[in-house]
Amino acid sequence: MRLPGALAAVALFIVASTICGVIVALGMRLTPELLRTTLASQEIRFAVALSLKCSLIALLIALLLGIPTAWLLAKHQLPGKVALSALLELPLVMPPLVAGLGLLLLFSHSMPGNLLAAGGLNLLFSQVGIVVAQAFVGTPVIIQTARAAFSSVDERYGKAAATLGASSTRIWFTIELPLASAGLAAGVVMAWSRALGEFGVTLLLAGATHMRTETLPMAIYLNLATGDTDLAIACAVILLLLAALMLFFIRLLAQRYW
Repeated sequence: MRLPGALAAVALFIVASTICGVIVALGMRLTPELLRTTLASQEIRFAVALSLKCSLIALLIALLLGIPTAWLLAKHQLPGKVALSALLELPLVMPPLVAGLGLLLLFSHSMPGNLLAAGGLNLLFSQVGIVVAQAFVGTPVIIQTARAAFSSVDERYGKAAATLGASSTRIWFTIELPLASAGLAAGVVMAWSRALGEFGVTLLLAGATHMRTETLPMAIYLNLATGDTDLAIACAVILLLLAALMLFFIRLLAQRYW
């Protein structure tokens, strides 16, 4: 094996062993009795249900906003496209507490917050705030992955369909979207996992209220704060399993259909 190959093998071993170490470290503390106790807990069942509900709603919002935006960036030359792209990707590198503080200020004493409050919609310290926080961090992931997927689609297919009389809407739904579906599926996994595990933005916007805004990450935080390390570890393992199951499901679909 040549030197670059050896270095690559060492790097692969370090990364894989670290990930395995994290999984084993969590799994060794999770006994069958603790798992049964955790699953029987009303608090944990509430946290699991709330996490799934909010993250899936946030994912739907991210898809509805992110896919058209990504297609527009991939297929059209827009004024200030470089600056616009940087702006849309900023939440990916923005510290979660900074994003959470910004959203808190935006939706508290400001025009958007006042308009929403007048309409009876309160984002602060509510489950709606959880969805907004998760959609905020998930949408840029969809935009980034979907943009790459649409950029990889050969434009000749659409042009050929247009010469046969297909409308732009039909071309988008029957050609561009199916050809980009593998990349979009990868984006769905990453965005959903990002939303499911979101903590910092949610903490500042929606708070960490027991049995109200208590998602699984919040349950880990609250139980660690009260000294219940075993329950926090059980919540962490459940969160890890949910993400792994979603990843496995998407990989299975990708093998079968793409």
